[in-house]
Amino acid sequence: MKLICIGRNYASHISELNSEKPEHPVVFLKPDSSVLLKNNPFIIPSFSKDVHHEVEVLVKIKKVGKHIQPKFAHKYYEEIGLGIDFTARDIQSQLKAKGLPWEKAKGFDGAAVIGEKWFPKSKFQNVNDISFRLEKNKTIVQSGSTSEMLWKIDELIAYVSQYFTLKIGDIIFTGTPSGVGRVDEGDVLEGFIEESSCFSIQVK
Repeated sequence: MKLICIGRNYASHISELNSEKPEHPVVFLKPDSSVLLKNNPFIIPSFSKDVHHEVEVLVKIKKVGKHIQPKFAHKYYEEIGLGIDFTARDIQSQLKAKGLPWEKAKGFDGAAVIGEKWFPKSKFQNVNDISFRLEKNKTIVQSGSTSEMLWKIDELIAYVSQYFTLKIGDIIFTGTPSGVGRVDEGDVLEGFIEESSCFSIQVK
């Protein structure tokens, strides 16, 4: 299973981090060892003092594909989920300043939350207009809609498949809206697609 992540896919998030709008989707990978195990808390790693939450809509690939055309991309997934791309922002900033890869900031153990609930895409009138949010200690800290994506789900599948063969069970993290922020010991993070709770994570 590959975890394929898309960076800078929401203009609001690009602005809050003072980043440049990319010409093409920003793509990076997380190892399968980064998946937070079921019912486990998220433990802040000792090497970071500034881990941020980034809530994202997830897409699960259902069949093998390579060089997929955008008009056929909808045939490669049936399920939509929600997750968190945890980011050690201090480590990422140090690496970016030196022009180095981000893996240590994005791929550490527990850095990928995959919600237990997956929804058939038929549940939604339009996959390009799905609302979602993240609550921290019952307060909304991030909210967005897939309508705000710079590159929509089908475009992402087509783009990514030019570089990586997509396989059954691969998961695409489609990017995060604005509102990313630090997590602290004792926080409780709960993610929602529309009004359905997808996960609840304790931070330790």
